[in-house]
Amino acid sequence: MDNIIYLYCVTEKAPELKELKSLDDSLHTIHHNSLYAVVSNVPQEEFDDEHLKKNLDDMEWLKNKAGLHETIIEGVMKGTCVIPFRFATLFYTDDSLKTMLEKHGTELKMHLKNLQDKKEWGVKIYCDMGKLKKALIKEDKELLKIDKEIDSASPGKAFLLKKKKDETLNKLVQAKINEYCGFCFERLSEESLKTHINRLLPREVTERNDEMVFNVAFLVNQHNVNGFVEAVKSIQAIYKMKGISIDCTGPWPPYNFCILVDKTVLELDSIRKNGNNEEQTR
Repeated sequence: MDNIIYLYCVTEKAPELKELKSLDDSLHTIHHNSLYAVVSNVPQEEFDDEHLKKNLDDMEWLKNKAGLHETIIEGVMKGTCVIPFRFATLFYTDDSLKTMLEKHGTELKMHLKNLQDKKEWGVKIYCDMGKLKKALIKEDKELLKIDKEIDSASPGKAFLLKKKKDETLNKLVQAKINEYCGFCFERLSEESLKTHINRLLPREVTERNDEMVFNVAFLVNQHNVNGFVEAVKSIQAIYKMKGISIDCTGPWPPYNFCILVDKTVLELDSIRKNGNNEEQTR
């Protein structure tokens, strides 16, 4: 079967691919409209519409291929600014890819200019609800007052007071989480240029016992990375004893700050089908 063109990223400067070819020996660039598309050739029996749908359900296959996707883009990113494309962005012909580069050339170049010397950092906040509740019970005046009332109350009244305590505690937990996340967002926004709020991930995805309560991407100027990381560390120290843990990862390719990427992906089905039809008629 013929190969399909797999697009990793787009740059405005010819990328150095020599070391990365050890990961994918078909890695090369397609130069068009003063842009370089970093691509490789992948087999249709893995990546065409029919087979890709099945392979995406194969967690081992997906883990290996997605890992390679990230590694290639991050490798290119070390030498030049990149517009990263989503996993399995595919074209059937060089002409189809060049059509995309032509159509979106102005936007791609604008993004590359705006993203120069900037990187994406991800910050996720997790909450150990049990630990947070214990911390609040020890320090909140209203909860301490209810506890005193419970100690001297009759069994019937104590039952109602305990119910009131639980309701008050649950509301307080949510209020505190909002407060902590709000402070984190404001503080880190001061050290970054742009932000993008992402959806919270369930425990099945995070494989953690604590709950994700914050998931935000920050676009950080390269010269201010130390300031950003130090701000994260200071927040970690403030909330460590309250059951709040903060994960900061990066630098990443700026997926969350390339609006064009999502728009282009929506158009790919049309482009790919047209390209495939061209192939079939030759």
